[in-house]
Amino acid sequence: MDVQKARQEMVDQQLRQRGLSDERVLAVVSEVPRERFVPDSMQASAYDDRALPIQCGQTISQPYIVALMTTMLDVRDEHRVLEVGTGSGYQTMILARLARKVYTMERIAELQEEARRVLASLGVGNVVFIVGDGTLGHPPAAPYDRILVTAGAPEVPTALVDQLTEGGILVLPVGPTDRQTLTAVEKRGGRVIETPGIGVRFVKLIGTCGWHADEEAAM
Repeated sequence: MDVQKARQEMVDQQLRQRGLSDERVLAVVSEVPRERFVPDSMQASAYDDRALPIQCGQTISQPYIVALMTTMLDVRDEHRVLEVGTGSGYQTMILARLARKVYTMERIAELQEEARRVLASLGVGNVVFIVGDGTLGHPPAAPYDRILVTAGAPEVPTALVDQLTEGGILVLPVGPTDRQTLTAVEKRGGRVIETPGIGVRFVKLIGTCGWHADEEAAM
């Protein structure tokens, strides 16, 4: 597979044609090697217009959804970003290319260790890896300019809103397990403003302020 051609076709056909126009985001997505973040058995499908399975029963999101969430987050060079749900590390690398520093949390140590290995091999050095309950955020480094959650939450976790700076943005999927709404949450003038977007379907956000582990096992 000609990965550079596949990557550019992905940007042109899956992102631009659906109306995404943030050139900073599109440029980064066109450079990040998505094939490095999928299992060997899925290499040929790395740039398909769909989510793909990765280790530990998790997924790497559809390219359009990754780019859309990144665009909604409006990340700037000076920003410190908290990512909840490291997963494959693909979204992490995109954030790291746009922000000053990224703190990424993952509850599954094995998954994060693999993401750490891949990001290190690609020369990414502005990411701090944390294993823990992402629904509680990471208070030691708070507040954050931007927070991105890559799993579906039953409601917006208060702990994450509390760790946003004034003017900060949180983007996450919110709703029941079978269908969520991609939502932007802003802190503005002491108010918390929620703006709903498109319908999506993500794996469950497991944690104190998310779905419980026994609910995950029962589903």
